[in-house]
Amino acid sequence: MKKVTLAGVEVPAIGIGTWHMGEDPSQEQREIQAIRSGLDAGASVVDTAEMYGSGKSETLVGKALAPYQRDDIYLISKVLPHNASKAKLEQHLDASLQRLQTDYLDLYLYHWRGGVPLAETIAELDRMKQIGKIKSWGVSNFDVTDMEELWDLPAGKNAVVNEDLYNIEERGIEYDLLPWQHEYHVPLIAYSPVGGKQNELGTSMLTNQVVKEIADQHNVTPYVLLLAWIIRNGQTIAIPQTNNPEHAVANMQAAELELTTAELARLDQEYPKPDHKVPLAIN
Repeated sequence: MKKVTLAGVEVPAIGIGTWHMGEDPSQEQREIQAIRSGLDAGASVVDTAEMYGSGKSETLVGKALAPYQRDDIYLISKVLPHNASKAKLEQHLDASLQRLQTDYLDLYLYHWRGGVPLAETIAELDRMKQIGKIKSWGVSNFDVTDMEELWDLPAGKNAVVNEDLYNIEERGIEYDLLPWQHEYHVPLIAYSPVGGKQNELGTSMLTNQVVKEIADQHNVTPYVLLLAWIIRNGQTIAIPQTNNPEHAVANMQAAELELTTAELARLDQEYPKPDHKVPLAIN
């Protein structure tokens, strides 16, 4: 199984995303089962945020993880920009921990940049690590200029990951951000790895003839094939979201799938690499 190292911890390259989960009470048991099915199939990373359903996703995740040994889970949550100040961050972290039914996070992310000075947020994240409420911290929706600014701060290099939108149709970060992250050994967590709920990207990707042909050759679905493409470089974790337990199990097949050079070249032809800087895609 393909794995990625986050702050010294090896985790499977396919994790579990929970965006939009917990919002519909009628789906709660199905969503809990989907998370558990993914974990039982080999996942350990579970990614959530205080923003998702205004805390409802974290509450759902807390319920889903209740039967599991905490040490077997790599739990990630995120703080909203307007809560990422010295005055508010610890309070909001504590609320997340309570909803998640745990006393620490493996990774706490600054969800995106806002009005709080970056140095203030980073100092507070570092303090949360020092007092043991989080094991490590990182950032999300940062572009290369943001990462450079982060790296210039005294504690900036303590960031262990950047989480950004990345899929085969949204390859903009390959132009300069991914090369920067590879140079400085900062792994990527890819959200919306096969498109997002709020757009139609997923439809065209999943019906593309080349994608379907390569998927058929590996006896997997186009969705699984595209997840395997995302994690191909060994430095990326994909966090697909599904409320279907069977899909959650199938997603883990991507961590075992190796694409050939010829297959990658065919996919590059269909979905070319960027040849210029494009704005960071955010969903």
